[in-house]
Amino acid sequence: MARAQGARAQMALAFETTYGTPPVGGFTKMPFASTSLGSEQPLLNSELLGYGRDPLAPIKDAVTADGDVMLPIDAEAFGFWLKAAFGDPITSGAGPWTHEFRSGGWTLPSMSIETAMPEVPRYAMYSGCVLDQLSWQVQRSGLLTATARLVAQGETIAAATAAGTPAELGLKRFGHFNGAISRNGAALGNVVSAEITYANNLDRIETIRSDGKIDGADPSIAALTGRIEVRFADSTLVSQAINGDPCEIGFAYVLPSGESFTFTAHAVYLPRPRIEISGPQGVQASFDWQAAKATAPARMCTATLINDVEAY
Repeated sequence: MARAQGARAQMALAFETTYGTPPVGGFTKMPFASTSLGSEQPLLNSELLGYGRDPLAPIKDAVTADGDVMLPIDAEAFGFWLKAAFGDPITSGAGPWTHEFRSGGWTLPSMSIETAMPEVPRYAMYSGCVLDQLSWQVQRSGLLTATARLVAQGETIAAATAAGTPAELGLKRFGHFNGAISRNGAALGNVVSAEITYANNLDRIETIRSDGKIDGADPSIAALTGRIEVRFADSTLVSQAINGDPCEIGFAYVLPSGESFTFTAHAVYLPRPRIEISGPQGVQASFDWQAAKATAPARMCTATLINDVEAY
């Protein structure tokens, strides 16, 4: 008997025309490292008395479908997740193409995502997936991966795929070695590590339905936060924190073949940190930063992806 193995698992993604309705085609195979995307329905214990000490049968509660997908930050497939986070990009060029994703949009696309375990077989289609949060870490070494947190409407299990034969993209993966951090256009030195989290702060529309599913997930006020850990070598960031002035911080990755990904927070505010001397080693400072809408450009952040994909 075949047993499920993560090494044989697959994931396919397509954007929906109608929320909660998987499209009949147009799926693309997605690279991923792990996923907790799933549907669950808890049981409610019976509160009734008068039937003895043994409890009565439990009652089913509402269905919840959500989870995380850990994925590589690459030159092509990552654009699908950026579109899910920000909406349709502004695309220019004639190959390579420049895709500019801007924050502040009121409408987010929904996706259908199928996870497949062919050896069982088990094909789980998650419809009405909306991206709630996208986060990743910047460091000196290790694998560069992002985590996408999703809110879905429901799950459908089948013994055969509903995604057909998904299109495949070339995997051109960015690494920490390809990364750089800038402040107001100049390289920011002495950075040990950084974290970036963009959240749409989705509001689940939990109406009364016979199937227990949600009616949708609407974006509310977005948030862009993170942390920068630096070796304390000068007072540039501390002075900015004390003065309360914003700065522009950019995180850029460039491959030798020309593909690039740049994420720019246009107005970053820094809190005043505690500078501790904890021993004979170097002194480090942590800044839990927050971004807000800038004056020019009039948005919070911009993600720019340059690759060979004509459109998302």
